[in-house]
Amino acid sequence: MPGNKRNTTKKKSSQRAHNLNTRLQQLSLANDTEKNEDILLPQSDKYRITYSDQYGRYLLAKRNLPAGELLITEKPLVVGPCASGEPVCLGCYKPVQLTALQYRCPNCKWPLCGKECPGVQQPYGHSAWECELLQRENTGQRLHTITPEDKIKNLYELIAIVRILLMKIHETDQYQRIRLMESHLEMRSQNSDLWQHYEENIVQELRERWHLSNHFTAEEIHTVCGILDVNCFEIGQNTAKARALYPGAFLLAHDCCPNTAHTDNPDTYEIILRTSRSIKKNESITLSYAYTLQGTLKRRDFIQKSKLFWCCCQRCTDPYELGTDCSALTCSCCQRGLLRSSNPLVQEAEWRCDKCDFIMNSQDVVKLLEKLNNILDSIDVHDVEGLENFMKRYSILLGSNHYLLLYVKYTLCQIYGRIEGYLLSDMSLEDLKRKEKYCREFLQVVNILQPGLSKLRGLIMYELHAPIIMISQHLCSQHLITRKDFNKRLREVIELLKESSLILQMEPKGSSDYLMGLAAEEGLKQLEGN
Repeated sequence: MPGNKRNTTKKKSSQRAHNLNTRLQQLSLANDTEKNEDILLPQSDKYRITYSDQYGRYLLAKRNLPAGELLITEKPLVVGPCASGEPVCLGCYKPVQLTALQYRCPNCKWPLCGKECPGVQQPYGHSAWECELLQRENTGQRLHTITPEDKIKNLYELIAIVRILLMKIHETDQYQRIRLMESHLEMRSQNSDLWQHYEENIVQELRERWHLSNHFTAEEIHTVCGILDVNCFEIGQNTAKARALYPGAFLLAHDCCPNTAHTDNPDTYEIILRTSRSIKKNESITLSYAYTLQGTLKRRDFIQKSKLFWCCCQRCTDPYELGTDCSALTCSCCQRGLLRSSNPLVQEAEWRCDKCDFIMNSQDVVKLLEKLNNILDSIDVHDVEGLENFMKRYSILLGSNHYLLLYVKYTLCQIYGRIEGYLLSDMSLEDLKRKEKYCREFLQVVNILQPGLSKLRGLIMYELHAPIIMISQHLCSQHLITRKDFNKRLREVIELLKESSLILQMEPKGSSDYLMGLAAEEGLKQLEGN
């Protein structure tokens, strides 16, 4: 194993770990959690930790919380590449190529972004302990010689797990804090496919091929895998992508329409959690473990597979998804009605048309959605014509707010006006109208599923302001609208810029979202100055 710290450091670390363990033994989750909440999170007048048999530990609001209130800012315990992600720099998590031209660490031969990577020899990047282990096991060379994509992803998945395991030796108190988190080990062991994947690709790999069997038991490695799956956050700014564990943020309960928004600092990887809408006293403080703009069938399946529970929130319970109909399919029989699940909390429930007697079984729904999703994945995200054709072709199968169409609209909202051939100055009136239409349709759904000060609303509001103002100027110059109507549109643009500026400037300074917030503020000044 990599060399240990000096004995004096180890004694201090062990004593801190012993003290932490002593305090943890005094923690009674089912009784008086609030008195001990400083073990997990600092004392606050905003939240308290509580416990239930159904949810485990979670946060409740201590008082009424207004939208935009800062709740938690904390540094990560560990950061590492995403599971099943593309190759990234082990120091800063920016994309890298597995080619001979890509810069590699001189010692372990894993690809890095370059010689001056800020994450080398840093706590949340490529440490000396890690580098020594990777070098000893010659994993860098293996990474550049294996060809199956899934095997490459498996090696990257190991990195975060190895970083946690190394903490047991070098940062014992940090390791103990991570072991506080739920792993759902017993439930995972009952899922044969999940257990076999980790047993073969992680546990056996580390114990046998990386020669770690003398230091870590199979159960210990399985536990770390479970903790990562259940509690990690996917983070990243400006093309970087990673996953991280935080000391207290994992306590937020899940809801498919959360009342908080979170972001992360691109330099320190700190997580920043704010309320996205007002929260009443004693209301649960929530975030979403899944991508909000997915249908219930897919969203619940993802949560169950990754977090090992079936979501039963208000949105998941409602076949109409709070009126958004993000899952509805067009009836292939009558062509007039919409198909919805007869019981959204049962994955196998049949889907029924609201206009005729047509019924579709859930397996056929899943197959159809997988087929369409694969087609959509094959289209380049900058291919305007391909995306437009997807909508034209498959709108006859999908409800107008279906999540696959929403994804296409969201993508087009962002690339119309930003890529060659579709820059704002080059766009035709019809293209501008399409951008405005997609923005409005997307925003209508987001206002329900992510209301308040959510980043998604801020981004689309900013995208919407440009086509409105350009179309308005054209109509006014052609005398197709009155000055009164033009001013009305201008007032809408001002409101859009005000709110997008407010939302996006809550993002970390230096991030692309923050810069967009500054652009919104500058645009607002120009309009108000005229």
